[in-house]
Amino acid sequence: MFDNRLFLGDSSKSSPGSFSGDRSISLKNQNPSSSSPNFYHSARVFRSLSSYKFNIKKNGTHMVRFHFSPFTAQGFALASANFRISVNGFWVLNDSHVRDTVVKEYIMKIDKGMLEIIFVPVGDPGFGFVNAIEVFSAPRDLIVDYGAKLVNKNGVQEYNNISSNVLETIYRINVGGPKLTPFNDTLWRTWLPDENYLVLKYAAKRAETTHVPNYQKGGATREIAPDNVYMTAQQMNRDNLTVGSRFNITWTFPLPVGSGSVSHLVRLHFCDFVSPVIGSLYFNVYINGHSAYRDLDLSSLTFHVPASPLYIDFVVDSDDLGVMQISVGPSELSTPMRINAILNGAEIMKMVNVQPNSGDKKKTRWVLVGSIVGGTTVLCLTMLVVLLALRCRKKKPKPRPAESVGWTPLRVYGGSSHSRMSEATAHTSPGPNGYLGLKIPFADVLVATNNFDKSLIVGSGGFGMVFKGVLKDNTKVAVKRGMPGSRQGLPEFQTEITVLSKIRHRHLVSLVGYCEEQSEMILVYEYMEKGPLKSHLYGSRFPPLSWKQRLEVCIGSARGLHYLHTGSAQGIIHRDIKSTNILLDENYVAKVADFGLSDLVHVSMKPIQQLTDKSDVYSFGVVLFEVLCARPAVDPLLTREQVNLAEWALQWQKKGMLDKIVDPNLVGQIKPNSLKKYGETAEKCLAEYGVDRPTMGDVLWNLEHALQLQEGVPQRERREDNNTDSLQPSTTGIVPGVPSGGIRTDAGDGNSGSEINTSQVFSQLMTNEGR
Repeated sequence: MFDNRLFLGDSSKSSPGSFSGDRSISLKNQNPSSSSPNFYHSARVFRSLSSYKFNIKKNGTHMVRFHFSPFTAQGFALASANFRISVNGFWVLNDSHVRDTVVKEYIMKIDKGMLEIIFVPVGDPGFGFVNAIEVFSAPRDLIVDYGAKLVNKNGVQEYNNISSNVLETIYRINVGGPKLTPFNDTLWRTWLPDENYLVLKYAAKRAETTHVPNYQKGGATREIAPDNVYMTAQQMNRDNLTVGSRFNITWTFPLPVGSGSVSHLVRLHFCDFVSPVIGSLYFNVYINGHSAYRDLDLSSLTFHVPASPLYIDFVVDSDDLGVMQISVGPSELSTPMRINAILNGAEIMKMVNVQPNSGDKKKTRWVLVGSIVGGTTVLCLTMLVVLLALRCRKKKPKPRPAESVGWTPLRVYGGSSHSRMSEATAHTSPGPNGYLGLKIPFADVLVATNNFDKSLIVGSGGFGMVFKGVLKDNTKVAVKRGMPGSRQGLPEFQTEITVLSKIRHRHLVSLVGYCEEQSEMILVYEYMEKGPLKSHLYGSRFPPLSWKQRLEVCIGSARGLHYLHTGSAQGIIHRDIKSTNILLDENYVAKVADFGLSDLVHVSMKPIQQLTDKSDVYSFGVVLFEVLCARPAVDPLLTREQVNLAEWALQWQKKGMLDKIVDPNLVGQIKPNSLKKYGETAEKCLAEYGVDRPTMGDVLWNLEHALQLQEGVPQRERREDNNTDSLQPSTTGIVPGVPSGGIRTDAGDGNSGSEINTSQVFSQLMTNEGR
C-alpha cells in the first residue's frame, strides 16, 4: 500500500494482469532507502522480449505509469539497462537508459478491451527493467477532442482529435503553490512548484485563497486538477510600480534532450480569486512568443461566477527550441487601475509520435523505393487512360450484360425519380442578398444556447464548435460557431450562405439561419436527434442497428450525395464523407452534413466533376464497410493488416468471405445475396482509379437492390432501352401487390407531404419496407 494505492505482485494470483517472459527474473534491493515506497525495493528484469496483458473493463481514456528506480543486485546494474517499451502496439519509450528514479506517465485511449505492454531489450547489456506499473481508467472528460487551440506562427486555429494521440506528461506545475503529492490528487498525480521555472521572479507575486473553488458545470473539475491548484496563483507584482505599468510574467520549461520538433499539449489552469470586481480582469496569453489567447476574460467563460476554475488547451510545436515558454500579461482592454494577469497551473504533455511496433530501416527503405516506383507506374497508367479516353470518347461503348460482371449500372443521369423529383428541390435564386431572410439576431443565438453553455456542446469541426440549442419557436437546432483563426472571410461566408440557402433535400441537413453580428460567424442547422452514424456503430451506448436499418441509412446517405453531385446546375463535391458527417434524425432517417462550409466545391466544368465526385464515392465505399463491420476506418491499435479497414475488408471481399468480418451483432441477419450485392457495391466504390468507380446514382441503385434482396422482393424487371442495357424498374407494377392508388411522399423541401400517383413518380423501391 502506498498513500491510498494498492500495488500487487506481478506473479501473485491476485494480479490483475498476466505476465509472460521466459528469461525474466525478480530482483530485491539489499539496501533500500527507508523513505522510498516499497515498490522501489524490487524490480522485474527482462532479458528477452516480455509482456504484460491487462483486461480493460471499460474502454476509454486511461493512464499508464511506469516507475523506475535503478539499483544494483545479483550482478545487474539497472542504471545501465537499455530497452524499449510499447503499449498496445505503439512505442512510448525508445532505447532508454534510466539512471535516476523517475515516473513515466502516459495518457491514452483504449478501445479494444485489452492493454498489452511489451518490454524489448536493446543492444548491450541487453536487458530492461521496471519497478512498478500503474494502469487505471481516467475520467471521460480528462482529454476531450474539441476546444483546443493550435498555436503557431500562422496564428491560432482549432485543433481536434487530441485523444487519438498518446500523451506523455513532461511537466505538471502548481503555479504559486507548494508541491502536491499523489495523496492530494484524485488521480495520484504529482504537481511541482513553479519557482524554478520563473524567468524573472520579481515580476510575479503569489496569491492564495482559503475558499474552495466554485466548480461549475462545463468548467474544470477536481479530476482535471485538485482544489489546491486553483486556490493558489501567480499574479503580476505591481508593488512599487507606477499605475499602468505593463509587463509579462514568463516561465521557461526545458524540454527533454532530443525531443526535436514535436507537438505538445499545453494545458493552462485559471481561477480568478484575485480580482476585486468580477469581470474586471483581461489579459493575454503567449506561448513560445506566439499570441495564444488575446483579451482573455475569465468571467465570461465562467458565467460571471467568481473563483470558478477552468482550463484551456493549446497545441504547440517545440520548433527545436528545446524549451516551452509560457507568458501572461495585461490586455489593452485593461484599465490602468485593473492591470493584472494570473496563472494557477500548467501541464505540458508531449504528443508522442507513435509508430507501429514493427519494421526496421531496411523495410522502411524498401517501402520508400516501392512508393517511388508505384507512384511512377500510377502516373504512367493515368496518362495512358487519359490518352485512350481522348481517342475513344466519340465512340459509342458496346453494352455488356450487367449481371455478367456482378454490377447493376444505372441509366444515364441516374437516381430514382422519387429522389430527384419529390425529395429534392433546388430553390430558385433568392436574388441579391435574398438570403438575408435567414438572418438570426445574435441575442437569439445566445438565448438558444444559454450563452454558449459548454454542457450543450455536441461536437466540433473544421469551422468551430457545435452547440445544441432551442429557438424561440421551440425549434431544436445545431449552432455551429466559428472559432477565431479558423473562420473564413466575410465575403466567402456570405457566399456559402447563399449556396446553402438554395439546397433542400430530405437527406441533407438543412440550414435554418445564420448570424454575423459582433464579429461572430454562426451557422444554424436543423438538429439531428440521434446524432452521427458513427455513434450507432461502435463505441457508444446506442443499441446496434439492424441490417435493414443500416441499409436504409446507406440508401438515404447515397440519395443525399447523389443530389449534391447532380441535382443542381452546379454540382457540389462533399470531399469529407465519413460516418461522423452522416447524421440520423429521431426516426433514424439519414442526412448528410458538413457539405457546405469548409469543403464546398462548385463544379462548372463537366470533366472536373467526373474526376472529383469519384473521391466522394471512394469515401462512401469506406463508410459502407464501416457500417458492415462496425469498426473505424483506421484503427492504429489493431494488427498491421487490419489497421486500414478498406484494405482489410477488400481482401475478404475478393476471397468471397465477407461474411467472416461482419459486425457480430449482424450475424444471422443478412441474406447471402443481399450481402453479396452490398459487398460488390463497396468494392466498386473503392476501385483504385476514379474512372473505374461508379457514380453515386449507380451506388444508390445497387444499395436499393441489396435491400430488395434482403426483403425478398422479386427481381426488378429488365427494361429495354435504346441507349443502355441496364436493369431498370417499370413505371407500373414494379413490385406485385403495390396498391394502385396514391402513395404518400415528401414534397420538395422534404418537410411536407402530397398525394401523387405511382404513374407520375416512382422509385427503385415502391414498398414501404424498402423506403
